[in-house]
Amino acid sequence: MKKKLLSLCIVLGTMAFAQSTDKPKFGIKAGGNLSDISGSDTQSKVGFYAGAFITIPISNALSLQPEIVYSKQGAKIKGDYEMATYTIKNMRQNLSYVNVPVMLQYNATPEFYLEAGPEFGFLVNAQAKGDINGQTYKGNNKESFRTFNFGAGIGLGYRFTPNIGVNIRYIAGFTDTLQSGFGEASKNTNFQVGLNYSFK
Repeated sequence: MKKKLLSLCIVLGTMAFAQSTDKPKFGIKAGGNLSDISGSDTQSKVGFYAGAFITIPISNALSLQPEIVYSKQGAKIKGDYEMATYTIKNMRQNLSYVNVPVMLQYNATPEFYLEAGPEFGFLVNAQAKGDINGQTYKGNNKESFRTFNFGAGIGLGYRFTPNIGVNIRYIAGFTDTLQSGFGEASKNTNFQVGLNYSFK
């Protein structure tokens, strides 16, 4: 009995050691955003993201993936409207963030994984753009927005090869984006689809 128990301990120890020898992988990623700011008068706009990540194996089933991502987000304003003698059309709010997601990934198979985790966002630029009486105008309005955004993401991915994969992720914001929202929630939402490449 003692020999069997000792043999089992050696086998388990060897398995744990084999799991821990997996090395972290660095990679790059890029893709498209479909983002919005919650509110009755907004609709989604298309943007893009690009960044880098490191995948840190915890076990055969779990990995931790911190990232740093530049992301173009924001929203469109629904419809056109009149203000005094001005006709305003095609209004868009563009927001540029440096986001830091930290995803816990569950490897359901060697190719397919599920993920979830927090995302910390830092606003680097904000610009309103639209057509006023037929002329296109744009202006920086970063002072109207909070510089920090906190949210959480959930997603899934598929690895075509050990190096190339696709990822789909939805991120819901928890913090108000506006400095003063006048009682109305204005939280970021973002749906991402993109490709990633892991270096050997």
